Amino acid sequence: MLNIFARASVSRVTDPIGAALVRAGLTPNAMTLIGTAGAFVCALVFFPQGMLLAGTFTVWGFVMLDLLDGAMARAKGSTPFGAVLDATCDRLVDGALFAAIAWWAFVVQGNLRVAAAALICLVLAQVISYVKARAEATGLKADGGLVERAERLIIALVGTGLQGLGLPYSVEVSQWLLAALSLVTLLQRIAAVSKSAREARS
Repeated sequence: MLNIFARASVSRVTDPIGAALVRAGLTPNAMTLIGTAGAFVCALVFFPQGMLLAGTFTVWGFVMLDLLDGAMARAKGSTPFGAVLDATCDRLVDGALFAAIAWWAFVVQGNLRVAAAALICLVLAQVISYVKARAEATGLKADGGLVERAERLIIALVGTGLQGLGLPYSVEVSQWLLAALSLVTLLQRIAAVSKSAREARS
């Protein structure tokens, strides 16, 4: 949803930065790999140790590089390999984040409810992305939905950040909220694929 309303505004800020990085010799794929490696490592190092604030801010910082690799791709020209690499890296970061939150819930908190919610979010995040990719591979559309990747990250990291600041139940509330919204999003995407299929037959 944020992609619809915020993309133009964000692009006005990130596009000049992306163009400057390309002129400096950095490639979009290199930026993708840097952001992915940083977010992946920080999620799996900080959250399982209960360092929620450190995990929140470092993961968020590296995820922000994803905005820049898109801007760099627009400046340099995107490639099919770059698009696949970017999507693959997004899935790796999503998986690492929710797996790390689940580990924190299991081991640090001993809270099975939060762990279950995080695992549900992990599965739904992957399936939501897969539905879109599979639909597009067959010439159908599955865009939109309440919770796309940006919203998933915002909700998850706001929860961990608030919990790290001492607000109890923040992760539990954010994870169950995200699980519910992700289920709605999955149903929305399946409905969109069904509609696109009917239109293709007509």
